[in-house]
Amino acid sequence: MTNPLAYLGEQLQAWRNAGTYMRLRELESACQPVSRVDGREVINLASNNYLGLTTHPRLVEAALDAARRYGAGTGAVRTISGTMDLHLELERRIAAFKNVEACVVFQSGFAANAGTVAAILTPEDHIISDELNHASIIDGCRLSKAKIHVFKHAEPPAAEEKLAALRDAPGRKLLISDGVFSMDGDVARLPELVEIAEKYGAIMMVDDAHASGVLGSAGRGTIDHFGMHGRVQIQVGTLSKAVGVLGGYVCGSRDLIDFLYHRARPFLFSTSHPPAVAAACLAAFDVLEQEPERMRELWANTRHFQDALRAQGFSLGATATPITPIMVGEARKAFEFSRALFDQGVFAVGIGYPTVPEGKARIRAIVTATHTRDQLDRAVEILTRVARSLAILGTGR
Repeated sequence: MTNPLAYLGEQLQAWRNAGTYMRLRELESACQPVSRVDGREVINLASNNYLGLTTHPRLVEAALDAARRYGAGTGAVRTISGTMDLHLELERRIAAFKNVEACVVFQSGFAANAGTVAAILTPEDHIISDELNHASIIDGCRLSKAKIHVFKHAEPPAAEEKLAALRDAPGRKLLISDGVFSMDGDVARLPELVEIAEKYGAIMMVDDAHASGVLGSAGRGTIDHFGMHGRVQIQVGTLSKAVGVLGGYVCGSRDLIDFLYHRARPFLFSTSHPPAVAAACLAAFDVLEQEPERMRELWANTRHFQDALRAQGFSLGATATPITPIMVGEARKAFEFSRALFDQGVFAVGIGYPTVPEGKARIRAIVTATHTRDQLDRAVEILTRVARSLAILGTGR
């Protein structure tokens, strides 16, 4: 009998032949600066745990206490019986933190982006989107069936050109950008984008997943960093990166959030967060405000690590954040580099097409607040030695 899924195996083999086949690594410990992965201790530069909150005692205790009080799960979606007092308290806490009227929590940051864009737009509307926006934004744009207009990455004049051409077109306009771009680590030119959105009457939406806990006062993100409060109608964030737990959220006006309660499909059709997750997230926002030294250490470690890499001759692209893309070029070489680094005790992931454009493959490393300088120096030494052995760096010095 013919296997109708045979083409999948053929594609997998093609990836193996190209040297870009991905095998899942198995984390056998807590997510920490040195983690146990696939049976060995490695310096972990492959997590989004920016502030080290995954193992913070206050988050762990809050999760344990909530599980004892409320149980392991909620038993329903939010619109039936799955809205607990913890969920509403978390939404109020995030709204106050972000200086907005209201907030809704989603099961993931991906769901927050995709569900929101798809809910608020129709096929008659228009989306003006940065070409390097996250996949969740791209999927939300497609699901909305609105007309999509892509502008050159991080070029506000290109976004304005798109909006100017649509000045007399019917339908709503949504201008959307990541706050920090996840593969390159650069920061959106948000003040210019906001000015353009206001000039043309467009809705301004920012995905601050990689800015939350990293930029702005106490990690409030790019809107706070640039002083854009009240001028960005839709803010998306994550609870899965610097916050250290799980989920995503959307912040904005009370009307926006009430509308999403009624129409955002991931919210309507997914069981709500377990009590332990909601409670740990609540504790994380307390830590963000009460332990500012974590952000300071994150940035000090970032500068130390990136300066050391540049001194060795590595190209880090346009990064302005703890996201550290170590540019390689060819995808096969980037994946080979990643495997060799792991063998030498550094866990850093190779990234190639379609996640990044052809010819721009890289190792993506992320520094955290809880790495020690010795760990970072050891990682730089291993990165340099392996890169020279693979002719990614010259053999001089």
